[in-house]
Amino acid sequence: MKLSIIIVNYNVKHFLQQCLQSIYKAIKNINVEIIVVDNNSVDKSLTMLHEQFPQVKLIINNKNLGFSKANNQAIKQAKGQYVLLLNPDTVIQEDTLIKTVDFLDKNQQAGALGVKMVDGNGVFLPESKRSLPSPSSAFYKVFGLSKLFPNSKKFGKYHLNYLSQNEVNEVDVLSGAFFMTRKKILDQIGVLDERFFMYGEDIDLSYRIQTNGYKNYYVPTTSIIHYKGESTKKTSVNYIITFYKAMILFVKKHYSHKNANLLILFIQLAILFRASISIIKRISLKITYPLIDALAIFIGLNIIKDMWAKTYFLNENYYSDLFLKFGIPSYIAFWLIGIYLQKGYNIPVKISSLIKGIITGTIFLLIIYGLLPENLRFSRALILFGTMWTLIVSITIRKLLNLLNITSLKIKSNKPKKIAIIGENEEFLRIQRIIQTTNSNAEFIYQINTLNTSQSPNQIGHIYQLEEIIQIHQIDEIIFSAKDITSNEIIRYMEKITNNIEIKIAPTKSTFIIGSNSIHTKGNLYTLDNTQQQKSPIIKVFKKYIDFFN
Repeated sequence: MKLSIIIVNYNVKHFLQQCLQSIYKAIKNINVEIIVVDNNSVDKSLTMLHEQFPQVKLIINNKNLGFSKANNQAIKQAKGQYVLLLNPDTVIQEDTLIKTVDFLDKNQQAGALGVKMVDGNGVFLPESKRSLPSPSSAFYKVFGLSKLFPNSKKFGKYHLNYLSQNEVNEVDVLSGAFFMTRKKILDQIGVLDERFFMYGEDIDLSYRIQTNGYKNYYVPTTSIIHYKGESTKKTSVNYIITFYKAMILFVKKHYSHKNANLLILFIQLAILFRASISIIKRISLKITYPLIDALAIFIGLNIIKDMWAKTYFLNENYYSDLFLKFGIPSYIAFWLIGIYLQKGYNIPVKISSLIKGIITGTIFLLIIYGLLPENLRFSRALILFGTMWTLIVSITIRKLLNLLNITSLKIKSNKPKKIAIIGENEEFLRIQRIIQTTNSNAEFIYQINTLNTSQSPNQIGHIYQLEEIIQIHQIDEIIFSAKDITSNEIIRYMEKITNNIEIKIAPTKSTFIIGSNSIHTKGNLYTLDNTQQQKSPIIKVFKKYIDFFN
């Protein structure tokens, strides 16, 4: 047996299916076994594996054992000369296995290798090549110097940014998303350290391979797609703490006491700094619009109050200080709560939800107003004027902030998407049906052929014209048919697309289409799988109120 491919799966059925399809396109002329370890998935991953990939060796766990333990289960059963640890949210090229196996065959000093990785938009992932953590690299990374000077040998050391993305190089650390090594080395130095539940095990293994006299290589002669984020959100506080705790474990295990203490100090500072930044960022995103809205409404209501008092009552001081202290803040609170309940503060911003929220707040405000004693009913007219002002100013604020092109404050576009499907007629029609069933915002669907075949009504060109087609037709989204175009070509074209284009892949014979960078981002997965039950409108409204007060 030449190669054992090990994949640990946890609730990523669609990504696993796509990954396995890409593997089977790449195993020609190589004696390969594929072992999938399932960590107690509940998304019907096992059903999919039994039905579509019965030849895969399957290890089923009744709980989530973590990445290291699950991989070790498979490593102990592996019969291959080489072992490949592969994430399920990856797509490998047709030549990936041939080129990497050949590299290890020809370079006996090589203990392990990794490949060039790009995300779901074709952007290079810097974790493809890394150095070992050190006090200096930790300091530069934590305080942003590595980002400010990415190509510096001193400041950019963590991700080895000064090394070419397209040249073979010896490196310290390889990514666990694609980690190929020799089985004999694992037998010699031991398997993955199971104290690392999710992160750090690749750094630890890379280091142990080096200290036992072997070299780790970054081999960019082939590329893979790595969607990332299969288990956590990289910006979450939980991820930050878990990751840096893994770094502390690594340091304590491998560094001398003196160096370890210094590096642990930097790591602890990193946890505090990064977690604080993450929390501040999340809070600021949640309160930015409400604070701006509250201030703008407050200023506007005060002006409207004075103008109405002067015009209608002929007395600028008609309204008491009580109205200023309690009335206006109460009005503002009702409008803000209404916007929140209608998801008007969700990002990206949806203007229709914003309008619904303001109207909801006004309705509740008028109901409460009618129940108040006469002496506390300040002015129904100001409620109506305030509603009009709130509508105008809140929409204007969002339009202006949207012009600044701040991603986190973007307005959700309701304009129909222009989608181009790259594939032949049969696949075009299949993918078109999936889109039309799952995405009501897709109005214009075009076909880009991969062959010089006869024209079809929806065809707007051929794949070699892709850049011109995107520009001329203002395409918003590209979908590659995995049946009609190879993974090699998909990645090559992905790297060429520089515009802000969404990119997706439709696996062969699938009921879904996968795209973009994160599994957790809604809208990046079109699927016909009916896995969610619709809630009644009453339940939805009730849940909004519950969520608000929790």
